[in-house]
Amino acid sequence: MDDNRIIRTEYSDLMQKSYIDYAMSVIVARALPDVRDGLKPVQRRTLYDMHELGIRYDRPYRKSARIVGDTMGKYHPHGDSSIYEALVVMAQEFKKGLPLIDGHGNFGNIEGDGAAAMRYTEARLEKITQEAFLADLDKDVVDFVPNFDETEKEPSVLPVKVPNLLVNGSEGIAVGMATSIPPHNLAEVIDAVKAYMKDANISTRELMKYLKGPDFPTGGIVINKDELLEIYETGTGKIKLRGKVEVEKGKGGKINLVVTEIPYTMIGANIAKFLSDVAALSETKKTADILDISNQSSKEGIRIVIELRKDTDVDNFTNMLYKKTRLEDTFGVNMLAISQGRPETMGLKQLIKANVDFQFEVATRKYTTLLQKELERKEIQEGLIKACNVIDLIIEILRGSKDRAMAKACLVEGKIDGIRFKTKESKIMAAQLQFTEKQANAILEMRLYKLIGLEIEALIREHEETMANIFRYEDILERKESMAQVIMNELEAIKREYGRPRKTLIENASEAIYEEKKPEEMEVVFLMDRFGYAKTIDGATYERNQEAADAESRYVIRCKNTGRICLFTNTGQLHTVKVLDLPFGKFRDKGVPIDNVSNYSSDKESILCVASQTELNLYRLVFVTKQAMMKVVDGGEFDVSKRLVAATKLNDGDELLHVSILKEQRNIVLQSVEGFFLRFPLDEIPEKKKGAIGVRGMKLSANDSLEAVYYTQNAIETSIKYKNKNLVLNSLKLGKRDSKGTKVRG
Repeated sequence: MDDNRIIRTEYSDLMQKSYIDYAMSVIVARALPDVRDGLKPVQRRTLYDMHELGIRYDRPYRKSARIVGDTMGKYHPHGDSSIYEALVVMAQEFKKGLPLIDGHGNFGNIEGDGAAAMRYTEARLEKITQEAFLADLDKDVVDFVPNFDETEKEPSVLPVKVPNLLVNGSEGIAVGMATSIPPHNLAEVIDAVKAYMKDANISTRELMKYLKGPDFPTGGIVINKDELLEIYETGTGKIKLRGKVEVEKGKGGKINLVVTEIPYTMIGANIAKFLSDVAALSETKKTADILDISNQSSKEGIRIVIELRKDTDVDNFTNMLYKKTRLEDTFGVNMLAISQGRPETMGLKQLIKANVDFQFEVATRKYTTLLQKELERKEIQEGLIKACNVIDLIIEILRGSKDRAMAKACLVEGKIDGIRFKTKESKIMAAQLQFTEKQANAILEMRLYKLIGLEIEALIREHEETMANIFRYEDILERKESMAQVIMNELEAIKREYGRPRKTLIENASEAIYEEKKPEEMEVVFLMDRFGYAKTIDGATYERNQEAADAESRYVIRCKNTGRICLFTNTGQLHTVKVLDLPFGKFRDKGVPIDNVSNYSSDKESILCVASQTELNLYRLVFVTKQAMMKVVDGGEFDVSKRLVAATKLNDGDELLHVSILKEQRNIVLQSVEGFFLRFPLDEIPEKKKGAIGVRGMKLSANDSLEAVYYTQNAIETSIKYKNKNLVLNSLKLGKRDSKGTKVRG
């Protein structure tokens, strides 16, 4: 074939192919992190190189230039600046929720000053990096691939034990796509992973009970809490961030507005821009309230002081800062990562699943390797123990053999040709020996001091330990539950040692920023009709129209206008409504649907009990489910500010049947669908926390369930209509909780 042959090709086709190859190279091998370890190739290579150089957390720092040069020469044949920048970012506490490198020297600051040149700075691995990112690399837990010139091997992924992609987040611009993942709190991420491992069908909403939202190292406030669920389900969206502002008294009665925490997006040059934007507000006469502005930030933290006039409306001024400067900003979320060699946008649950699957894969490889080593150790130990029992014969074989090969052949195959024995019995016994190759080598290399009694005992103890390890490793490999427990134990240990309180507040803007002027407190009456329309009227109006109000309303409750109304539903939820959110007016006003002012949905659930939060604080409540589970709960447990919380825990397939406030009642009567009635004292129902399922109140047959709940009082007759007959509940035999009850026939 002619080497000089000219290949004619369409220029556009060649350019297209070349550009696609380049784009894929940037996407997969440069700009985007791997979903398993959350690292880009440059980060992974830098950490692995430091591990190989032995720059551990408990050893001296080494020059950054040495690390960068070694990484560039062995694994990452790109510019030294890109490697050093990656190293610097992994050491900056204000950028990473969990710094992976311990930097010594000038590694830059939050205000945008860069790090010193790499010849001046030093670095070493953080303890958690050593323990949770690089441990077990010697146990064949991940695949190693050739480096760029095939002179070294490097790991294709690090065996990271925590979802680093969530903990530290990631930012990167590839070709035609970008990733932007916010950092999260390590302890919350671990709790979410454990919750997923316990229940793979867990929803994103339930996961977010553990992982509340992003946790930025700069603190600040996330103000669109209600939008986070959709962001974590889809993997894309916008997080709205605000800085934290405090008001202090200044000199001469002036007001100091102090910014103590900034949005994560303000790191770097944007702090200086914020200062100039605030100054511009005064210069452009947008406000006349600013007297002075100074940046008093230090190593202790951010402190930007804006001095204001005495009569400044602080709330209004703060609101202006949020609107006109970057004190309120947006963090665009796009959770894009490399999964199985392809870029993929993933939600929270997908990211956790990918990490958990990786943990199981790593654990399987780790314990397979450990089991193999223990089995080899067991084989040798058993050989040595067996040898100690016939040591005189073995010494005779060694002394009678001409060379090592002859002695080994006798030990392994029982070949006795050419070996001199003292007795015929020794010869017969030697012919029966059947040691394995490894056992024979171990016996031939055994030192004489191993025959000391204590050494033999130590060998036996070591063998017992080996057998225990084999049993444990086999159990871990054979049972997924055992492996899951091992992984969860490791996660819990990491959380205990490295978990930190969250820095970022997660709220809704109305709760976070505006101090609502408290209205004058007054007593009102809450009315809700059978169609779910609710309103409040003043006490005098109610008393004038009491008969009509009681007849037309399903619920009538006296409460304070500054309080809350609590709705308990059959799904076990508690919905709270601010009384101020309800229309206050005339008796004949229609009101608003309760669905509009709460999270309650009349299509999916029904209301069992309505009470004011003030009343709940004074009494206890009884809960009864269709499966006859029941409990008493102190009403103070429901003094919550959230619009929706779980009021009780339910078994699968169960439903809340009844909730009632305990006042004058003495006995409770349970009625089942099949016509069984059970009356017993309320004192027999134990008091539990709201998160408990409770105890069984009545024994039900397989297809039976509770249909109704009644109460009786002492010396007051209570009767109901049952199958067109009058049934006096007080006449029912007083039984015990958790019994069958009495069948009442029509």
